[in-house]
Amino acid sequence: MPAFAQKMVDLGFPGGPSARPLVTDYPGKGAMVLQRTTPPLLETPMRVFDGDVLTPNTSHYVRWHWGFPVEVDAAAFRLKVGGHVGKPLSLSLAELKKLPRFEIVAVNQCSGNSRGFFEPRVAGAQWGNGAMSNARWTGVRLRDVLKAAGVKPGAVQVRFSGLDAPAVEAAPDFAKSLAVDHALDGEVMIAWAMNGEDLPILNGFPLRLVVPGWFSTYWVKMLDSIEVLSAPDTGYWMAKAYLVPTAPGANVAPGTREFAREPINRMPPRSFVTSVADKAVVGWTPEMKVGGIAFGGDCGVQRVEVSGDGGASWRDARLGTDLGKYGFRRFDGVVPVARAGAVLMARCTNANGLAQGMVPNWNPGGYARNVVEPVRVRFS
Repeated sequence: MPAFAQKMVDLGFPGGPSARPLVTDYPGKGAMVLQRTTPPLLETPMRVFDGDVLTPNTSHYVRWHWGFPVEVDAAAFRLKVGGHVGKPLSLSLAELKKLPRFEIVAVNQCSGNSRGFFEPRVAGAQWGNGAMSNARWTGVRLRDVLKAAGVKPGAVQVRFSGLDAPAVEAAPDFAKSLAVDHALDGEVMIAWAMNGEDLPILNGFPLRLVVPGWFSTYWVKMLDSIEVLSAPDTGYWMAKAYLVPTAPGANVAPGTREFAREPINRMPPRSFVTSVADKAVVGWTPEMKVGGIAFGGDCGVQRVEVSGDGGASWRDARLGTDLGKYGFRRFDGVVPVARAGAVLMARCTNANGLAQGMVPNWNPGGYARNVVEPVRVRFS
């Protein structure tokens, strides 16, 4: 059982308990917001995002479905590639690292990030806004591995699974699939490092799949099996789990249970004010500096606007360094604020012209939230 720090974090959920403890003794991690112990769900504290746009490995959030080995013998480990291929492979880490190296900066975001803010509330892990992180991933293109195996004509999808395993025998092994064209696009990769260091065990050592622009349900950790399929994957984790409405914004009227569904996939744009915490009390000035992070989802950031009056008026923010279209961008701006208090907001528009909405989306899975998030500030 982890040791608890004295401080509790109020995640600010509506209409229900929102206090969570910080834990400090998970291997390779600093102070993290605890959502669940077994298997671990650890959330990144929002204050971390006001630093470097690359989330430190010690603060990268953690999400597992099933139990996983706490140690992996890297020398004995093998990545198996099979199915509808001409040459099945069993690759050691050393053999994998002989392929051309590839790097990309990309946001890894849980499908249920911010689920705790859904109204009406929905079942599932009650994440705040910190079930996301941004890293520079190092490894090889999935395309190069599949090329070495020789994908046969008629291939439809590629399925991925890892070393994690359900505790109950009848439960389905966690496996996710991508369309073969997506798997071969040259951006999907197999990573062994994040931010220049080996993957932490809690984030998938020794290998994980990286699917830039897509929710992290596809970013299979402790990846040890790749199977090319000649028919669509009808397994539980593709056919029944992580399904969202096909309607724009994955949105249906609250309480709706019957609607057309599809597997969750691309991320929408999001932005967060990180320079001041929600419900903070600060000294008043007529104008207030406001900064934070934004990402475009499945493409780059075109624009970020900031507001100090709850969206009644907006100003363009200045964007920081661009490390790649799938990563966080820092933004900074100045907004006028009233003496009675401020409601700070940030609104991201991505390179495809899609902007965050002012009205929250809703679906029974609590997935793909991307509404403009308010930060309420009082002045002393």
